[in-house]
Amino acid sequence: MAEKKNFLTYDGLRKYEDELHELKVNRMQEIAQKIKEAREQGDLSENAEYDAAKDEQRDVQARIDELERILRNAEVVVEDEVDFNKINIGCVVTLLDLEFGEEVEYRIVGSKESNSLSGMISNESPVGSALLGHSVGDSVDVETPAGTCTYKILGIKKNN
Repeated sequence: MAEKKNFLTYDGLRKYEDELHELKVNRMQEIAQKIKEAREQGDLSENAEYDAAKDEQRDVQARIDELERILRNAEVVVEDEVDFNKINIGCVVTLLDLEFGEEVEYRIVGSKESNSLSGMISNESPVGSALLGHSVGDSVDVETPAGTCTYKILGIKKNN
């Protein structure tokens, strides 16, 4: 079965590549040193430092595997090629929440990069998927678990 494509911006790609490099080059060497030092202490059956280092090694290796899987299936959105007349991955959108009369701004990103606390919403989220393909001036109804929200699109721009 083919794995799902992970849409990433260049910022997201760089972030994941940097994290992978840090884990492979620095963290794994640090952990290997901890394991070596713990082995030198003797009996491994009752060595808490050894167990902790092996657990840390397992966790870091799991994250490395996850990052490699994300990057292997990455499709980078070239923001210079995005049509900013319509909402797409890589766009920053300014919306008016018609229910509350508040302006909100979101950056539409792939699901692996999303972080709602930072204003980065996934193209697969209810809001993100409802907005895709719409233009400035459109009103969009979004079905969420809390009910239907209506947004008016005030602006679409490139991420700075």
